[in-house]
Amino acid sequence: MFLAENKEDIQYLKGIGPRLKEIYAKLGIKNIADLVQHFPRDYVDRSRVDKLKDALKKESINVIVKVIAQDYIGWGKKRSLKIMVQDESASAALLCFGRNFLAANFSPGKHFLITGQFKYRYSELQCSAFSYEALEEENADFDQIIPLYPLTAGLKQNQLRQSIKKALEKVKDHCHDQLPAHLAIKYNFPGRFEAIRNLHFPDNPEALEKAREFLKFEEFFYFLLYLNRRNQKDEIQRGKTRKIPFALKTRLLERLPFKLTPAQKQALLEIELDILGRIPMARLLQGDVGSGKTIVAFLAALSVIEAGEQAVIMAPTEILARQQAEKAAQLLEPLGISIAFFSGSTTGEPRKYLLEALKQGEIDLIIGTHSLFSDDVAYKNLGLVVVDEQHRFGVLQRLSLVQKGRDADLLLMTATPIPRTLALSVLGDLKISEIRHLPEGRKEIITHLTRHGNEEKVYQRVRQELLLGHQAYFVYPLIEESDKVDLKNAEAMYDLFRTKIYPDFKVAMIHSRLNDDEKIQVMRDFSKGAIQVLVSTSVVEVGVDVPRATAMVIEHAERFGLSQLHQLRGRVGRSDLQSYCFLIYAARLTEQGIQRLKVMKETTDGFKIAEEDLKIRGPGELLGLKQAGGLRFRIADLMADFSLFTRAREDIQALLSDDPGLLKPANRVVQE
Repeated sequence: MFLAENKEDIQYLKGIGPRLKEIYAKLGIKNIADLVQHFPRDYVDRSRVDKLKDALKKESINVIVKVIAQDYIGWGKKRSLKIMVQDESASAALLCFGRNFLAANFSPGKHFLITGQFKYRYSELQCSAFSYEALEEENADFDQIIPLYPLTAGLKQNQLRQSIKKALEKVKDHCHDQLPAHLAIKYNFPGRFEAIRNLHFPDNPEALEKAREFLKFEEFFYFLLYLNRRNQKDEIQRGKTRKIPFALKTRLLERLPFKLTPAQKQALLEIELDILGRIPMARLLQGDVGSGKTIVAFLAALSVIEAGEQAVIMAPTEILARQQAEKAAQLLEPLGISIAFFSGSTTGEPRKYLLEALKQGEIDLIIGTHSLFSDDVAYKNLGLVVVDEQHRFGVLQRLSLVQKGRDADLLLMTATPIPRTLALSVLGDLKISEIRHLPEGRKEIITHLTRHGNEEKVYQRVRQELLLGHQAYFVYPLIEESDKVDLKNAEAMYDLFRTKIYPDFKVAMIHSRLNDDEKIQVMRDFSKGAIQVLVSTSVVEVGVDVPRATAMVIEHAERFGLSQLHQLRGRVGRSDLQSYCFLIYAARLTEQGIQRLKVMKETTDGFKIAEEDLKIRGPGELLGLKQAGGLRFRIADLMADFSLFTRAREDIQALLSDDPGLLKPANRVVQE
């Protein structure tokens, strides 16, 4: 985002050859811009090195230690490395749970800079969550504030620092100020290059803080500018308006085994008016889980296709994308619509054939995953982009997909509703449509709260549902057993259900480590009723539609966010069958945990839940930002920087309304 114009291959940077190039590629670093934008995850102020004897006085310390010995604690799979270290003031133990590979690095006699929180246990100082850096002669000329970067196997902090220093020299004369000059002066911002340099190698804490403030503000500013300018009539207009008889819409509505709800009809009308207008659509469709957003998207796509253009629907997971493609084929292919599915698993000749057909306009509607962003995906005449569960995609990803078409309409959809006032603030001038009511015949899901220790009652109640021919989900926060937390996990519970609790039913498991083909097969079998009990992680959170699933059991429910709990609960109640959600929680809960469970017990209305979520956690969790990705800014964080976001929005509005001429970039000289 900051240096997108500098695409020089990093292999030609001094000190980086083919081997290091491959290692950097694992971090997504392919060119100079990527390297400069690989920002530190943390810093160590070496002018403020602590002593081990003071470890208990602070929440976290930076300490230079010498390795004196290694040992192991525990047995079998739980056997863990223990490293004994010391400085001139005291000794301590580093507990390496899940990191036994550190034995090769922490040889006795070596010195390390350790950052972490120490506790006094078993008559010694101990630290189990720590970051580290080997101290070598080449580290001697480091700045006092040392950046710590995300790494990958085969790469050291010092190597990466040296590469970034060389990359900064490369971009120094090409990193131009772009923010309006009066704003740079108003907020006393540094120059753009100075800010980026200080983010990597700050001279002091004040310079680092000012660099962060500037770069966050800049991200917010240009994001909001784009959204606002989309709706400026003198900026973006179609060459001509579409003329659509809506014959395909009429034919599909006649084929549907149900009627659209009034809320669906209203949302569709608002979308159609945008499609017929001169200004490209930028609209958010909010609908609770199971409210029928997908059929509205299909109808919108038909309108654009009838105008001779193409439509694309993008989903966050291959499971959801395939499910939507199958629905589209069932409903739309009889109308003569050409439909294709596209994902990362589409390779070889099929991929080549599909891309050519798409480019030639032989495909009317393509449904897929984030692979639709790939550079080699081109359209003959893209008219509509629909992004489902849009909070799971980065802002720039969404915008880059729209740019594959000329004046393409953009329809974002979410089943995680956003309070309207906050949505208007965050999403600029994005128009909002809402579907607040479920289709006729749906029953409200009954939610039960159960304390850990009473799970057997839940298991017996689920058995009653299974005996009726219904199906059940069991969701866990972990895939496998962990040394760090004492929680139930999907693998262990799958074995327990399969062998002891539900041996007379077909039990299966799904989680993120399974390959896509395995996940898709499991979900198909579950959808067909060949599987009665599905043990899972939150991978089933989005979009899975199984009408005969009537029981959702979420163990360790306090470990999930409110919107995530609501999404998971929405996997049941997809038919006229009465459905149930069982939230099993720990005996000791935080105040927030208690509030979340109370909200889930009291309402199934996603819009009310969104309002309560806002009260509990503040604006930063908007759109599931913290727990699901969301507005993926490089530097900024909507939760922590909402006041800065609001300031940028006010400045944008003033610029666009008062004097567009003020949008000229600042022209300032970087001070050396």
